[in-house]
This record gives sequence, structure tokens and C-alpha cells, in this order.
Amino acid sequence: MHLRYQIENTSQIISPGLIVFREILEENLDKMLQIAGGPGRLRPHCKTHKMREVVQLQLARGITKHKAATFAEAEMLATAGVRDIFLAYSLVGPNIDRAVKFRQKFPEVALAVTADHQQPTAALGQAMQHADKSIDVLLDIDTGQHRTGLMVGEPAKNLYRQIAETDGLNPAGLHIYDGQNHQQSRVERKQAVLACLEPVSEFRKNLIAAGWPVPRVVAGGTGSFPIFAEIDDPTVEVSPGTCLFNDTGYSEFFPDLVFTPAALLLTRVISRPTDDRVTVDLGYKGVASDPPMGNRLVFPDLPDAKQVLQNEEHLVLETSRAGQFTPGDELLAIPRHICPTTALHKQVTVVAGGKVVDYWDVAARDRWLTI
Repeated sequence: MHLRYQIENTSQIISPGLIVFREILEENLDKMLQIAGGPGRLRPHCKTHKMREVVQLQLARGITKHKAATFAEAEMLATAGVRDIFLAYSLVGPNIDRAVKFRQKFPEVALAVTADHQQPTAALGQAMQHADKSIDVLLDIDTGQHRTGLMVGEPAKNLYRQIAETDGLNPAGLHIYDGQNHQQSRVERKQAVLACLEPVSEFRKNLIAAGWPVPRVVAGGTGSFPIFAEIDDPTVEVSPGTCLFNDTGYSEFFPDLVFTPAALLLTRVISRPTDDRVTVDLGYKGVASDPPMGNRLVFPDLPDAKQVLQNEEHLVLETSRAGQFTPGDELLAIPRHICPTTALHKQVTVVAGGKVVDYWDVAARDRWLTI
């Protein structure tokens, strides 16, 4: 294992356990700041880490605007000291009432959400009016992923008009997430990103000409944020997330983004069922199972390992080196998809200088905290 991943004493680390190497995390954070050109246009997404301590490292570097996907994440951000939160999710059902409760509990926090349909937008406005509160709303724009949002055009313009004319709602800009852009070539990815942005820029001009404020455009994710950061427009905010911890999936998708994996999984051998098999305690309750079976992890110290079977608490590896292992031996693994992996762990072990120095709660891993 690379010297940067050495841990002096692992005897008290329960496996499978998520280990955060703090120096690497901070290096990734500083690289993110450098790419963004400083903290002013950064609105990092907390979905990857979900931890107050990581937020505090960001706040200490002047990153004051943050992005979330759940109310638990938004509440975690607020309790960590963030005062500008964008919950990049359209609210329906009980989440509309939760927005009111959030505004009541954290009146000092500027909270924004997204919208892409008239009905829940109207319901949100009515709820805010009834509570004598207001909330910022960004129109969610579909740039081609077809997951959420509206394509630019008359229906989108009508919805922005509704936001602007509804008491309790403040028209706060546009949200564009281009998760469909996974081009490995940076040149090709830049072409695709700019092609997504061009009609949005024209649409924004039309909204402003109609008399409605469009104070910000929150754009992109980890793969495209360096391209958006190059655009000379102070109202464009970039929202990377995964690069703080990084993983093998993003390293494969975006080889131009030189971030180092900062969150690895410690696992132990629990069985040697055959001459060429090693079973470790890293089932799919410990690592994200959305990547295909056999491609969920990378074992740096066991490069020939084939992941042949995984269950809830077991992972079976086939390797020519099986005979070198006995139950109790340890391995470190890099997840292919770190964001949902983090959410599977209640707490992470923090290592710095090769020693265990702290434990951080994954505070926002649940769907709700108090709101």
C-alpha cells in the first residue's frame, strides 16, 4: 500500500470501516478551490461526505455557499454554521411543510430550493404565505439528462413567471445539472458543456428582459465544474462534490481531474474457502452496490483480485495470492462510487500522519434529523 495510506494501529477499527485520510482530503479541497479560482463562485455539494467536520474545513477556507440534496443534509449544513444553502431538489408532499419548519428553525439561513412544475410550486407558495415566510426558488433546467427540470422554452418561462409572481417565493435563478456529460476527453466534454449552457444563457436574457431577476446560475457537478469555472460570469456558481473524497469511478470518467482518493475502506479476511479464494467482510452493506458486480472496488495491494461473489456481509475474491492470506489480515479498498458508500457508514475513522486522530459522524446519512 502507498505510504500515504499507512495506518500505524488498526486494532480498534471495526471492519468494514470507512477511513478518511485527512491530509489527502484537505489537498483535494485546496485543488477544488484552485480550479474554481477561489471560494467566491464555489457552492460545493455535501452529498458525498455528509459531515459537519468537512463543512467546517470548507468554511475555514471561505466557502460560504453550499449545496444539498436532502433536508437532513441542509440541517447538517445549518448546524455546522452555513448561512447560504441550496437544497437542489423540488419539494413535494411533506417536504413542503419541512421547508416551512426549516425557515422557522433557521431564520438566519438563506434557503433555496428548485422547482419544475406548477402544482408543487403553488403549494410551496401557499405554505410560505400561511407561515409568513419566504423562500428562494431556482428553476430547474433540463439540459439533456431528462431526470428533472424543464427544457428552455415557453413552459419554463411561464413557471419562472409563476415563481416571480407568487407571494412567499423569490425568483432566485436557474439550476442546470449536466450529469449526462461523462466524456473522458476534456475537449469533447467542454464542447458538450458549452452546448448545454448556450440555450440557457439566451433563456436567462429573455427572463431578465421580461423584468424578472435571475441572480445566479448554479451549474454542473464534479466532472464539469472546471469548465463552468472558466466562464467569465460571476453569477455562475459551480457545485462539485465527489472530488473531495474522489473514487475510482470519477477517476475513470474524468482522467483530467487529478484528485486523490481520500476515503478508503478497511476490510479483513474472514475465510479462505478455496486455494484461490479469499473472503473479506466487505459486503454490499458496506460499499455502494450501484456499480456492476465485480467493479465496485479496487484493491491497490491485490491488483489481480477478481470480485466473484458479494452478499450482504461477504465479498469473495479470486486471486493467485490467496495462499498469502490468513483470517484477520487486512486490506484497503477504494470504492468505485464513494457518495452512497459514505451513507452506509455511521462514522468514519480519520487518519493523519499515519495515526488515527479522530472519528467523524456521518451526520446527514439519514433522511431526516429533527425537521
